[in-house]
Amino acid sequence: MGINVSRTADLGSNQWLQRFVGRQHIAHDDEAFWNGLLNYNIVLPENSQDQLNLDSRLETLCQSFIGNNLKTGNFGSLVTVFLEKTSELLSLSDQESNMHVWQTFNALFIIRSLVKYINETGSEFQLLQHFEAMPNSELLQAALEEQQQTPPESATIAMEATEQSAAAAVPVIVDGSKFETFIDALVNLIVVIPVKEFTYHLHLEAVSTLITLLSVHLFAQQPTDKSIVFRTVFKCQHANVLMSALLHFVARMVEVPHTMFGSSSAGSFVFGIAESLLSIFTFRKQPDVLKSGQAAGGGELSQRFRTHYPLANQSLLLILILTNHCTAQDNAYRTSLFSCADSKDSPKQGAVSFQIDFSAVYETLCLIVTIDQATLLLYLLLHRNERFYRFVMQQQDLEQLVIPILQTLYNAPDSNSHHIYMSLIVLLILSEDEGFNKNVHTIMLKNITWYTERTISEISLGGILILIVIRTIQYNMLKMRDKYLHTNCLAALANMSGHFRALHPYVAQRLVSLFETLARKHTRLDAQLKEPADSAVFVNVSTTPEDMLQDLSVLEEVLRMVLEILNSCLTNQLVYCPNLVYTLLYKRSVFEGFRSHHAFQDVIQNIDMVVGFFSSRLQRVQEQRGELGVNEVLEVISKGASQWSSDRLRKFPDLKFKYVEEDAPEEFFIPYVWTLVCKYGCVHFSSESIKSVTTDIAC
Repeated sequence: MGINVSRTADLGSNQWLQRFVGRQHIAHDDEAFWNGLLNYNIVLPENSQDQLNLDSRLETLCQSFIGNNLKTGNFGSLVTVFLEKTSELLSLSDQESNMHVWQTFNALFIIRSLVKYINETGSEFQLLQHFEAMPNSELLQAALEEQQQTPPESATIAMEATEQSAAAAVPVIVDGSKFETFIDALVNLIVVIPVKEFTYHLHLEAVSTLITLLSVHLFAQQPTDKSIVFRTVFKCQHANVLMSALLHFVARMVEVPHTMFGSSSAGSFVFGIAESLLSIFTFRKQPDVLKSGQAAGGGELSQRFRTHYPLANQSLLLILILTNHCTAQDNAYRTSLFSCADSKDSPKQGAVSFQIDFSAVYETLCLIVTIDQATLLLYLLLHRNERFYRFVMQQQDLEQLVIPILQTLYNAPDSNSHHIYMSLIVLLILSEDEGFNKNVHTIMLKNITWYTERTISEISLGGILILIVIRTIQYNMLKMRDKYLHTNCLAALANMSGHFRALHPYVAQRLVSLFETLARKHTRLDAQLKEPADSAVFVNVSTTPEDMLQDLSVLEEVLRMVLEILNSCLTNQLVYCPNLVYTLLYKRSVFEGFRSHHAFQDVIQNIDMVVGFFSSRLQRVQEQRGELGVNEVLEVISKGASQWSSDRLRKFPDLKFKYVEEDAPEEFFIPYVWTLVCKYGCVHFSSESIKSVTTDIAC
């Protein structure tokens, strides 16, 4: 480690590490030792294989550490060194602090590596024991005396005997004071020290260490409200400044520097005054790396985001951990995120936790919203932060946010069910705003190359949104059979239906075809259920009559909703939707079998009235002119629409649906968040030791 951890050198032979994990106490003020131990360069593990290789090379050293530290207290000395260096950093200039930054990072990396090992192999109580362990003065004195009187070979035996006899008499009192001080130092490091090129990895390591500490949740089966680690982190008095710093890291999306700490090469640490001065600048976004990956799947984009913007990635994951745990109690981090405000505004009402540039947050989310963790953050902000919701609704380039979400849904087979579900909920929340529902039909898009079902030269954002949601409903009915998923799809369409305008002919066809497809399935199921119980219909079919009854009931709910969506559009926007009227005239027969059905007849009466009105007008024109072409039919519909009065239709309540979070949301979100931490985070945990992640996504 004194040379380079990233090489395949035998770490077990490193003298500094051997002394640190050995039986001899090392005082925190032993500058010669700590300078020797902390002067090394490392290439951080970038994937699970890198981490596995490092873990295997550190295994013997970690075992020695576990066996000796409760008596030597060397981990406590290392923590003290880290605390001192962090405190000194706050008062040093750039020219003075470069070596401090390097050594502070190295100390923190060792701490995180040991915390990770203890979490994966031990318990939370053992972790806190190691933090609080103090050197045993009697053992140390005995070891010193033996060393002076006996040769080195027998000294080891005598020392082991002394340790074994005294082990039971060395209880470690865990009061958590040192651990609490350590947490405060991590927070101070994150929020006070500015992010510059040579401090980037130190900030990254601090955020990753907090995630590693909180990962005790993965390896323990006790609830987090009984966890000392969680209680300490969640009673932190600096929730607002920490949440502000983390969200700033995400929004600014600083690309990782090409070299760590400004090193000119991996084997040396040279940081001149000129380099120091050049590093004092405000980083700007580097979106090109992500833009090139946006056409690809969310998995590839996640990989690029983690590789090129690790600080933003880790900060985003930490935000999700802090805001989704402990939701049943007063979670200051959650409150902070939900009450932040735009730095360009002067908040007139309500408490403000911190201010941040909403434009930067919005732009970053537009770039990365196709990855799970970004969709989750967007959901939290839209659902819980009213100021951010209003800000998004005022944006003129909504397609930058909506199209990537639609791409996620379009590529549903390549996405996990949780991501599809959250993407739909975001669309549902957006559709609760009438301004959004109007605006999406005024934003015109050309050449949507990723939509391959049909070539469309031009379509509104609202039109492509309808197409993707309909496609998702059909995919769900065939593949996933998730009632809540299609309920959310239909709710979004229903919210929008009263504002449908200038629907593309293909969109109108897909709306009616959705009903047609579901109607055929309903007819088949209904026929099967009417067959005798011993009929061959059920032979070699795994679906039971009870399952079929339930499917039929769900189908009827969906069919009813589709009819209400069509009715809402005809009631409110008929004059602006001639293509929908044209399609209904062309496909009028699909409603034939449902006119007398008690669940549908009231809504179908309205559709029939519209179809009847325009049919009679077309018939009169045809009698005068003969056969009509498509354009002529649309012309007749447009003229008839100007004379149509919606007062003729039966009134139904406006379709307005609002997303409501289910009870105990943490049962869904906490396993999901930790799955994302394991899958996309920069810290790679041992999957064999994990006990708490229960989502359907493999770690």
